[in-house]
Amino acid sequence: MNGLDWAVLIAYFGVMVAIGVWSHKRVDNVSDFFTAGGKMPWWLSGISHHMSGYSAVMFTGYAGIAYTYGVTSFITWSFPIALGIAIGARLFAPRINRLRSRLHVASPLEYLKNRYNLKTQQALAWSGMLLKIVDVGAKWAAIATLLSVFTGVSLNQGILITGVITAIYCTIGGLWADALTELGQFIIQLLAGVAMFVAVVAELGQYGGFFGVWDRPELDGHAKPLVGPYGTVFLLAFLFIKLFEYNGGMLNQAQRYMATANAREATRSARLSAILWLVWPLVLFFPMWMSPLLVDAKKPDGSDSYALMTEQLLPHGLLGLVIVGFFSHTMAMCSSDANAIAAVFTRDVAPVLSKKARQWTDRAGLLAARLTTVIFLGLSMAVATQVNSPTFKDIITVVIKWVAGLMGPIAIPMMLGLLRQFRRSGPTAALTSWSMGLLAFWLVNYPIHWNVDGGVPLQYQVSIPLAVSLILYIVIGYIKPEDTPERDALIERINTDGGSAAAEVPEQAEPAAPKTVA
Repeated sequence: MNGLDWAVLIAYFGVMVAIGVWSHKRVDNVSDFFTAGGKMPWWLSGISHHMSGYSAVMFTGYAGIAYTYGVTSFITWSFPIALGIAIGARLFAPRINRLRSRLHVASPLEYLKNRYNLKTQQALAWSGMLLKIVDVGAKWAAIATLLSVFTGVSLNQGILITGVITAIYCTIGGLWADALTELGQFIIQLLAGVAMFVAVVAELGQYGGFFGVWDRPELDGHAKPLVGPYGTVFLLAFLFIKLFEYNGGMLNQAQRYMATANAREATRSARLSAILWLVWPLVLFFPMWMSPLLVDAKKPDGSDSYALMTEQLLPHGLLGLVIVGFFSHTMAMCSSDANAIAAVFTRDVAPVLSKKARQWTDRAGLLAARLTTVIFLGLSMAVATQVNSPTFKDIITVVIKWVAGLMGPIAIPMMLGLLRQFRRSGPTAALTSWSMGLLAFWLVNYPIHWNVDGGVPLQYQVSIPLAVSLILYIVIGYIKPEDTPERDALIERINTDGGSAAAEVPEQAEPAAPKTVA
């Protein structure tokens, strides 16, 4: 990087902070901070939903998969996400919006007190927060890895720089700041991604052109959709995982649905995000598929290939723009995660821990939300320094094995609890599926891994916990149904925009004191 690249990067950071300061004027209470008061346009919500699903892992961990295996990086990652969101546009998006518009909650987990009971809500809240700390830690490590390639700063310095800038704007402006910065980041990403795509296509002439290049020995097997550890079972498991994760299971995407004015707008938001996930990653991934022709990765997993290719092909100025694109992905996801976890803690956990939290004024609630955001970011940055330790191994291991493997047990009770078809599944089904899913994750990754030669294949590491949770949640619901009139009325309010059910379940006060259903 030279002075021009640094100028682009510093200007980007300045704009992000300025957006946070401007958004501060739109935040008057907790609802504004966490759900934009239900006033976010559907198109902004859709772009924000799309951007909050990216991070620099795309340009490190998945760049390594693309460098090694080729097209399977798209088939087994962004395509399942696009399909999952498209399904969720009808299945989950309108119902999640009604959590805010009909139940008047500010956290995606707040409704679980009445859908199951307080114990279930707390189990999902605490496990979700802990998983998010690890997940976001991997994102900080990914962007710090890229920053070290371009600037030479250490991993810890890179984590500190990106974390502090993100903390400033998302703490000040809440979800409005997240969404507006993500809109700016989307525009930057568009310019940077197209620039990189054009630069790579220009280099392909000497290798046989856009179509002939696939016959090159360096790209042997790169055109196959499913190769290596990423087979059919992995694809199906990932589809189910992403169906839950990107429709609200990881909390931050649920906030985008909640932020729109009504259920119809939430559906439109989800459809826009699905289209973006289907089309735009093809532009981003193509240079990564071609990277074995253009660079020799220094890291065994190829995670530095995209960064090396960027340095080699782009002139200064554009190089800075692509680096800004790396930052925009990571800061978009991490800031949205921080906002979601702050919502869960202040709305779901704090009222259980403290009586004072149940009586917070708007001012006190906002202060608690901002303080929680800073603490979450600090903890995730601390975890980021350990991502390459023996516990986590590397970035892609955290993202695929830990996050994908643990997603099902946490998300299944939350997401399926929204649907009428699973109304018989109550607290027993939810807690059993959650706990046994976590146990299955531990078994296939640790004791069984130690005793089976070569370990458990990756596709089973991520699919078995999900399958265990899903089966137990459904089966226990039929064996021990726990549907009550109160729970049925709650489900009806989530599934309809009108009707007599509205009078059967009282709206939850804000902030709501913890209460359970007998």
